[in-house]
This record gives sequence, structure tokens and C-alpha cells, in this order.
Amino acid sequence: MRRIARPALPLSPTLLLSPTLLVLALVVGYPAVAGFRESLYAGGEGLDADGFVVGGDRFAGARNYTAIFHGDRAGAFWNAFGNTTFFTFTTVALETVIGVAMALVMHRMFRGRAVVRASVLVPWAVPTAISGLLWRWIFQADGAANAVLGREILWTADGFPAKVAVVAAEVWKTSPFIGLLVLAGLQMIPAEVHEAARVDGAGPLQRFARITLPLVRPALLVAVLFRMLDVLRMFDLPTVLVGADQGSVQTLTMVAWTEASDLRYGSAAAYATVLFGYVALIASLFVKLLGADIIGEAHRHSRRGKGTAE
Repeated sequence: MRRIARPALPLSPTLLLSPTLLVLALVVGYPAVAGFRESLYAGGEGLDADGFVVGGDRFAGARNYTAIFHGDRAGAFWNAFGNTTFFTFTTVALETVIGVAMALVMHRMFRGRAVVRASVLVPWAVPTAISGLLWRWIFQADGAANAVLGREILWTADGFPAKVAVVAAEVWKTSPFIGLLVLAGLQMIPAEVHEAARVDGAGPLQRFARITLPLVRPALLVAVLFRMLDVLRMFDLPTVLVGADQGSVQTLTMVAWTEASDLRYGSAAAYATVLFGYVALIASLFVKLLGADIIGEAHRHSRRGKGTAE
């Protein structure tokens, strides 16, 4: 059988993608390069070639990076790095479980389902600063949290309780986001698939593990990836809820903001550059490890289509 000739495209894919690539270069590439360049400079006074004292920014090379990794700022950096990692994996894991449970409940047919869906999305719609103030009132010494627990815990002071308060507030606010995306995936599953599995004797857990979860996996992975990238840049919620100067909740973004507020722009740019690299690393690993099967499946389908056409 002769191979079917495909009509040549008038425009190459690179040309079609060039507007998007140009926008990304302007809004992502230029700030990243400018931030890295700024991280190579340090403010203050120094000596010129003639021995005179001069002020302003001067080239510092990698000294800003050595200072945050091994120097006088290493303690603050590794503390913020640990907090950022802890908040990312803890909150995203809890949000995934709660969000999937929300989606399963909202997907069921019952009276008042529209009201339940609308009310579940309210926390996500509340501005983060308002959410932080609300939870600060709940976690104050005479607030609702201590009243329910019957104990007097200093939630908004420095320490592990402050971490718990930030995690609780973040999970409450953003679990509906994952629930909404998973719900969209659930609505794409034909009802006949579940009916056929039920007729074959599959129980609820078997249907969830072998039908529901694999079919909503693409939507769930997108939701988890977005949430991970969002939490890695966390700033406003712990700042409003606990405070920007509390080491137990200080993230990399908060440390960079503190350095910039103290007019140490080179150090702040170094923190921002490290955070940019950390976010890019997490995103690439996530797509590589968890998205490989989806990409491989697409390639297999493409090859099968080519084999059929030949």
C-alpha cells in the first residue's frame, strides 16, 4: 500500500509559536537574566584603583551566593529553604486528599448540589490577605482554635504551632482549587464506564482505583503541579498570619523581600535566583517523573496512527 502524502503546512511550528516564545522571553527570560545580573553586585562602599573610597554598587561575583550558602546568611537561607520545602509538600499532600474527596462529593447527584459546589469554592475566592486575617483571629490566644481544643497554644508566635497554623490556613483556602479541577475531570468520564464496571462486580474502591483515578490523573497532575509552584512562592499568607520576621514560617520569598527592604538588593536578587532555580527544578522533576507515562502514551498512540495510515 502506498504511503498517503500529507499536505505541507504553509507555516512552520516554530513560526507559529514565535509570538508565545517572544512574550515568554520578555516576561520570564528578561527578569530572570536581570535578577541574576543584579545578584552579582553588592551595595556599599569600596576602594577604587587609586585607593579612594567610593559608594554605590560594585561587582561582587559569587560572594552573594557564598554568603547565603556558607556565610553569615547561611542560617537564614537554610531555615527558609526548609520551611519552603515543608510547606510545599505538606500542604500539597493534604490539599490533594481533601480536594479529591471534595470532587467526589460534588460529583454525586443529590438535592442542593449547586449550593454545595458554590459554598466549597468560597475559601478559594477569598483574597489571601483577608484569609490570613481571618485565621489570625481564629488562632489568637482567646480564639476559636484554643476554645475548641481546650488549651492555650500560642499559634501565631514563633515555633512549630505557627507552622501548623499556616498549613491549616493554606489547606483550607486552596483545597477547593484541586477539587474544582478534579471535578472537571470526573465530569468527562462517561457514566457507562462505571455502570459496566458495576455490572462486572467491581466494588466502589475497585472502581475508584482502576477507573476513576486513572481517568482523572491528567487533571489531578495539573492541579498538583500548579499548587506546588504556588506554594514554593508563598509569601502573603504567613506574613499576614504570623509575621514576616518569624523564623519558623519564613520562606525564601519572605527572606528575599526582607533583604530588599533593607536595601541589600544584590543579596535579595541572589535569593530570588536560587528560588527561581528551585522552582524550575521541582517543575521539571514533576513533569519528568509523573508526566512521563502520559507523554509516552501519546507517542505510542501517534505511532499507532502512523502505522495504520501506511
